[in-house]
Amino acid sequence: VSNAGVGMAGPLECQSLAAMQSLMDTNFFGLVRLVKEVLPDMKRRRGGHIVVISSIMGLQGIVFNDVYSASKFAVEGFCESLVVQALRFNVAISLVEPGPVMTEFETKLYEEAERADYSRTDPETAEIFTKLYLRNSRDVFTSLGQTPEDIAEHTLRVIEAARPPFRHQTNVAYTPMAALKHADPSGALITDAFYQLVFKYDAVLRFGLR
Repeated sequence: VSNAGVGMAGPLECQSLAAMQSLMDTNFFGLVRLVKEVLPDMKRRRGGHIVVISSIMGLQGIVFNDVYSASKFAVEGFCESLVVQALRFNVAISLVEPGPVMTEFETKLYEEAERADYSRTDPETAEIFTKLYLRNSRDVFTSLGQTPEDIAEHTLRVIEAARPPFRHQTNVAYTPMAALKHADPSGALITDAFYQLVFKYDAVLRFGLR
């Protein structure tokens, strides 16, 4: 089970390249190193199961989570490419894709975001992040967040499955988001939907979440 991860949220201009590279080294290359270590033995004995804790943000990018989403997209692409070869050796790969999870990980991330310096971006972007994004994020976590125990139960079901699924989303609230993306290959539908929710109907979004 690969569960290493660090987060990053905020305007892109305020994130250093060193911090981005460190995040990718943990979230993506940490998984790669693990798989390189265990896969040869699994292939030799023609059996095994690699379970990766991914994220719904590996399926759909979320505003102000650019680099974190990129790391999870990399995880998804890596596993999607590898799974076909792995099946030839009777090795299963499963991606567990939670939405928001109420842990100290997220609490610390958002506390740091509220204290951070946003002077390296323009005032409008800084205000959108601090006044819209952080406020909406709190409502999202309060209304849609799952507990670590809930994610552990989902992961256990994936591990114990007779035919392990390749992807397993833990929160049905995110099913419409995934469906929108698949419904329109151009990307216009999901992009417009998110734009409307963030910039035009954020009050409706917060009311609905509450």
